[in-house]
Amino acid sequence: MASIVAAALLTMPATASAQRAGTLVSAEPAADAPAGMRAWRVRYRTMSDRNQPIEVTGMVIAPERPSSGPGRVIAWTHGMIGVAQKCAPSSGGLNFTMIPSLADVIGRGYTVVAPDYPGLGSAMVHPGLVGVSTGRSVLDAVRAARDIRGANAGLRFAVWGESQGGHAALWTGQLARSYAPELDLVGIAAIVPPTDLARNMKEGSDPRARALLMAYTGTSWSRHYGIPMTAFGSRATQNVMTRLADNYCIETHKKPKLGTILGIVTVQRAIRNLDLGKQQPWGRLMRENSVSPAAVPSPLLVATGSKDVIVAPAVVRDFAQRACRNGKAVRYLSIPGGEHATVARTDARTTLDWIDARFAGQRAPSDCGRI
Repeated sequence: MASIVAAALLTMPATASAQRAGTLVSAEPAADAPAGMRAWRVRYRTMSDRNQPIEVTGMVIAPERPSSGPGRVIAWTHGMIGVAQKCAPSSGGLNFTMIPSLADVIGRGYTVVAPDYPGLGSAMVHPGLVGVSTGRSVLDAVRAARDIRGANAGLRFAVWGESQGGHAALWTGQLARSYAPELDLVGIAAIVPPTDLARNMKEGSDPRARALLMAYTGTSWSRHYGIPMTAFGSRATQNVMTRLADNYCIETHKKPKLGTILGIVTVQRAIRNLDLGKQQPWGRLMRENSVSPAAVPSPLLVATGSKDVIVAPAVVRDFAQRACRNGKAVRYLSIPGGEHATVARTDARTTLDWIDARFAGQRAPSDCGRI
C-alpha cells in the first residue's frame, strides 16, 4: 500500500503548480522497455504557441541502473510520422526502434527524453513544423523528466533530431535561453533538418514525398491557423489531403495501402506546379516557422545526405553556411550516398561522440572553413 501511495504522489503535482509549464502530470512505467532500460509514458504540461497551457505526451527512457548524481539528458526529437493523434511514438513501442542506436545511447549513461509534440497523443490539432509550439514541448519534456524518480534526469541536456525533429531541435535551441533559462543546453544535433520551409516544400525532388508533406502540413496549418485550403485546388483534392492526414501514419517498414498510394498520386498531380511559398498567408507562416541561423545557439552539428530527395541537401548546406556567417561553431556532415531515412542511423556513433564531447566540455569543432 505504501508503494501505491508513493507512486500516486509522484504523478500528482501540487494544485498550486498544476498548470505550470514543465509540470509532470503522470508517468506510467512501460512494461515493454528493452533489457537494461527503464521507460515511462508521460503526460506533462507545456505552453502552446498561443501561450495557452496544454497537456501533452511523450516517453522517458533511462538506464536500468542509473549513475549517481544528476544524469545527462538527450532530448530526442522524432521525424515526421503523421499529424493524427494516433501517430504518437509513445503510444506503442515505436520509440524503442525509432531512436537511432538506443542501446548505445543508454549504454553511455544518457537519459532520453522523447516528446511526442502537441497533438500527437493529445486531443488537439498537431501544429506540424510550428517552431514555437514544438520547441516549447521539447523543453518542457526535459523539465518534466526531472520529476520521475529513477529517471535521474539533470539540468544539462543535448537535443538530437532528424527531419521534422531536426527542425524541432533547432527551434528548441532557438527558444532555450528565453523559455527555459534554468536548463543547460550543451549542443544541438540536427539531422536532415528542414530549415527554410518554403524552399523545402519546393525543392524536395521526390514528388510523392512532397505530396504527402503538403497533405500533412496543409491540413495541420489549415486547422491550427484557420486558413482555407483553396491554394491546393479543388474541394475534392482538399478532401483527399485531409483524409491522408487523418488516417495515415508513416511506417517505414510497411508498404502503404492502395488507397493511401492513390491518394498521394491525386495530391501529387494537383500540386505539381504549386509554389506554396508564394501563396499568402502560407508564405508568411513558412517564413515565421523557418529556423533563424542567427538565433540558434552553437555548437551545432548539422548533417545531410547526398541522396536525400525529401529535404534538399542544398538547403541544409545553405543553412550551415549562414550559421557560420553568424559566428556559430558548426560541425557539418555531408554523407555520400546518404538518404533521408538513413543518415541519423548510419552516423549515430559520430553524433553521439560529438554529444559526449559537448558534455565533457571540449572545444566544439567547426567545419566553417570548408563548407
